[in-house]
Amino acid sequence: MLELYTASTPNGWKASVALEELNLEYIVHPIDLRAGDQKRPEFLEICPNGRIPALVDDGFAVFESGAILIYLAEKTGQLLPTDVQGRSRVLQWLMFQMGGVGPMMGQANVFFRAMEEKIPTAISRYQNETRRLFEVLDGQLAHGEWLAGDYSIADIANWCWVRLYFWSGVSLEGLDHLSRWMDVLEARPACQRGIAVPEPLDLPTDPEGVEEVSKTSRAILQR
Repeated sequence: MLELYTASTPNGWKASVALEELNLEYIVHPIDLRAGDQKRPEFLEICPNGRIPALVDDGFAVFESGAILIYLAEKTGQLLPTDVQGRSRVLQWLMFQMGGVGPMMGQANVFFRAMEEKIPTAISRYQNETRRLFEVLDGQLAHGEWLAGDYSIADIANWCWVRLYFWSGVSLEGLDHLSRWMDVLEARPACQRGIAVPEPLDLPTDPEGVEEVSKTSRAILQR
């Protein structure tokens, strides 16, 4: 039986959405980031980096969300082409998320939301770069329904992050292809189930609620 150690974050969703799309049975082990579960010795044995998600398949541990996506795709023969060029196309857009969209949105979230001291140059730097990456995605999606031919782990990985564009303070205005793609993914039943693991994330919009989430984020960043 597959075991998923996760929390309600974009990286966590990447694994749970893939599991749902692949119709795989799995056990969920919620990781309380606020309590520091990700730094406990028993979790570090599975994931030396102390970050979620982590997957255990019959005793074999896989950490790093991108590695989990590739592992599940190869295990099932789905969501990742087997021909060299098709596989490369998908992996290029997966790496685009892992090396670009995720880190840039993550830093935008830190400086725009989490940090008490607001540094305008840092905020604009990461928001502008995030917007640029969104424009790259929009340009690619102008040529087809999905990022790399058929629906794949590349779409899952990027969508799980881009769907929280508002929390990063970045607009999707004028990005019609990206918006269309997001709506299609948001409507997929497996995607809906996946982003509810281990529990739905309801980000507030009122100032008090935003500050409360930001305080929690600051505490987690120190771990």
